[in-house]
Amino acid sequence: MNETLKRGISGAVYILLLLASILYSTETFFILFGIFLAIAIYEFCNLVQIGKVFPIILGITLYTAVTLLSHYNKLTKQWIDEIFNTDIDISFNIHQLDIILLVIALVVSLKAILFLFYDSIQKISNSSKYLYLIGYIILPFIFITKISFGVQDYNPKIIIGLFILVWTNDTFAYIVGKSIGRTKLFERISPKKTVEGFLGGIVFAVLAGYMISKYYIKASPEHSDRSILIWTSIAVIVGIVGTIGDLIESKFKRIAGVKDSGSIMPGHGGILDRLDSVIFVAPIIFLFYQILNYVS
Repeated sequence: MNETLKRGISGAVYILLLLASILYSTETFFILFGIFLAIAIYEFCNLVQIGKVFPIILGITLYTAVTLLSHYNKLTKQWIDEIFNTDIDISFNIHQLDIILLVIALVVSLKAILFLFYDSIQKISNSSKYLYLIGYIILPFIFITKISFGVQDYNPKIIIGLFILVWTNDTFAYIVGKSIGRTKLFERISPKKTVEGFLGGIVFAVLAGYMISKYYIKASPEHSDRSILIWTSIAVIVGIVGTIGDLIESKFKRIAGVKDSGSIMPGHGGILDRLDSVIFVAPIIFLFYQILNYVS
């Protein structure tokens, strides 16, 4: 099969699967990203050369537990009461749990950024491998599901809007960079990325953010300006932080000596190759929403 056709088909299947799961129900969204998480852990373990069974069990257990406690608190309490035949009080402040997980994710993200910019770091200690596993892979998937709730209830438009911004940034960074790119952005890690492409991606992502706020989210007239500010701000965050996330995954691959994180998507690589920007930006967007909620 022609490589371009193969890439087009696998990309279309990925997008359709993603949109269908997000739009169908909260549960299908959670399940699909749980599957993506398991695959991402498998790929990451291959990159850093650690065993896969324990990390996958840890990741799925943590993902499931936090999801149930965050979004199905009453149902979780009922299950525990039935299993232990008692009335256990599992009430706690979900917000406090979110803060703890967010702090861990942000600290690991900072460590990953330092890892990216220090050329001398070409080997990763075992402790760092598991730290990255938790803060760079597992927790961001949890925050992706939390982002979809915005500041209130599940809203598929939020997560779809985020993916549109990521895809727009990636696409136009490539197009602008290939057309007029001259200045290398981070040549020793990703030789093809350029400053012009980076800036072009952000500009078009901001335009996409404006379009999303005006014609997709469709905020009420009194909240229109606020919605535009929110989505253009998210676009800038995606453009900057998402690019850093892409570069960090590239460094992991460079150290491992591989081109792609996996081969599950013909012509595209692995799940990490498709979600590297999203998972790195997810904790930042979640923090952004918490600030909005606090200000509101």
